[in-house]
Amino acid sequence: MKKIGILTSGGDAPGMNAAIRSVVRSGISQGLEVYGIYNGYEGLVNNNIRQLGRGDVSDIIIQGGTVLGSARLEEFKLLEVREKAVANLKLHGIEGLVVIGGDGTYRGAMALTEMGIQCIGIPGTIDNDIVSTDYSIGFDTALNTVIQNVDKLRDTSSSHHRCSIVEVMGNRCGDLAIFAGITTGAEVIITKETGFDESVVLERLRHIEEIKRKRHALVIISEKITDVDLFAKKVSQFTDFSGRATVLGHIQRGGSPTARDRILATQYGDKAVELLRNDIGGHCVSLRGDKIVSIDINEALNLPKQTRKDMFDLHDRLV
Repeated sequence: MKKIGILTSGGDAPGMNAAIRSVVRSGISQGLEVYGIYNGYEGLVNNNIRQLGRGDVSDIIIQGGTVLGSARLEEFKLLEVREKAVANLKLHGIEGLVVIGGDGTYRGAMALTEMGIQCIGIPGTIDNDIVSTDYSIGFDTALNTVIQNVDKLRDTSSSHHRCSIVEVMGNRCGDLAIFAGITTGAEVIITKETGFDESVVLERLRHIEEIKRKRHALVIISEKITDVDLFAKKVSQFTDFSGRATVLGHIQRGGSPTARDRILATQYGDKAVELLRNDIGGHCVSLRGDKIVSIDINEALNLPKQTRKDMFDLHDRLV
């Protein structure tokens, strides 16, 4: 293999640039030509491809987002669209591809591998919802962003008789909520795993106030579970706390990646190049314990979801 490509797809995540840098420089160091594909699979279909040198990735390790850009392309599920992408890769002589993103990105990589392009997936998503790896690129940075903002809310809540309800990202995965809840000392954590019974949560808040004599409370909730503004009004109505809702939103995606994300992304990128050099495709890179490993993408996509029961039990013991 002489030429490889790299793209980022789906939602951006801090640390993607560190992985891009790692793939480019590791590849060049091993005698490969490395090509950047701009705007994900859309750029692949539109032939938005150019060769990258070491200088093209200078200083990007400290930047959030992705210098290659990202986009979602539902049409990539169609065979004729993927055939156009493969034709563009062959036009440039690209034999292997590193893709950074989530489950949808992995499915695109598997489809391309079945069409003769060796692909390696790197997990890049702030939600940490890639089951095959302990941690995905961007999760640690997003978690620290949540912690910093929640800590500030805790300061003002403790000055008043207030309950802050903070909505965090994590559409299908509650990791941001549970990790943030434990590290900020939240009284209540609500995710898809815990379920949401409004009356139970309100009763718990009344107990915190009346029995534990706390002047403030913090509720961390994953997105798309309930209307947090409406729930804050009910907290004000049915408890003596003044309810206030805060939706952190896309601020969680931004920011310079943490040291952990920079190191992890660098290791993932180097491992991806190693796999392609060994003519391995249809795999994704993963962190298992303290080791960087690879597994078949189809296997990764079919692994059962983690429930984090140990983390929820830990939180319940500490409240």
